[in-house]
Amino acid sequence: MDYISNNSTIWDKKVDSQDAWTKPVSTEEVINAKKGDWKIYLTPTKPVPRDWFPEIFTGKKVLCLASGGGQQGPIMAATGAEVTVFDNSTRQLDQDRYVAQRDNLNITTIQGDMRDLSVFEDESFDFIVHPWSNAFIDTVIPLWKESYRVLKTGGTLISGFANPLEYIFDLKELNEGRFVVRHSIPYSDLTSISEEELKELVLDQNEAICFGHSLHDQIQGQIAAGFLIAGFYEDKAGAALDQYINTSIATKAIKL
Repeated sequence: MDYISNNSTIWDKKVDSQDAWTKPVSTEEVINAKKGDWKIYLTPTKPVPRDWFPEIFTGKKVLCLASGGGQQGPIMAATGAEVTVFDNSTRQLDQDRYVAQRDNLNITTIQGDMRDLSVFEDESFDFIVHPWSNAFIDTVIPLWKESYRVLKTGGTLISGFANPLEYIFDLKELNEGRFVVRHSIPYSDLTSISEEELKELVLDQNEAICFGHSLHDQIQGQIAAGFLIAGFYEDKAGAALDQYINTSIATKAIKL
């Protein structure tokens, strides 16, 4: 299965079903951001700490990586940044274009695979915003290496991703609040479950194909690419495990 094309189609459909990550920010939020009152999310419920950002974004080049949906990109543009939104879903990029036209923002949109940023030259950006999305690629190592390459020296990458703990459980049982350990990490919808279960997820439940990456690949992968991890927090993920442990993670990494 060409999971990259499949996930692009699934996220196109999620725009129609109004998934939380596809709902554009309001004009009021954009107006407030222009006045300096703003926040963005890398994980479901906690906003990114303001001290993770520069005091002034005017003139800064920001890449919103796998970040379509009309959320992070428009807010960054409203702060004065030069924003490029790069995403695999055309409809998600449409959300950013919609907000840009509605609120007179300058946003560049490019469709592509987050593992391959070859459309950008080395050291093109000052800041990268990468919300909870790398669960939709089979390996995160190229993502970290490419992010390092396109960032300027001293630039910052902020990322949100899943704690792989949630992927060790049988999904159907987990959705019913029962914790049945079934899988090992790394996890893949393509190999960890049956073909029938995969078809049910994609065709019947309109779910994108997911991968549970190890914490080694998520965190050490950034360090190995050359980043210094300079910030960390946890958040809920909207799953049954939330009552026991936070299953979303965010990191701030600096290119040395």
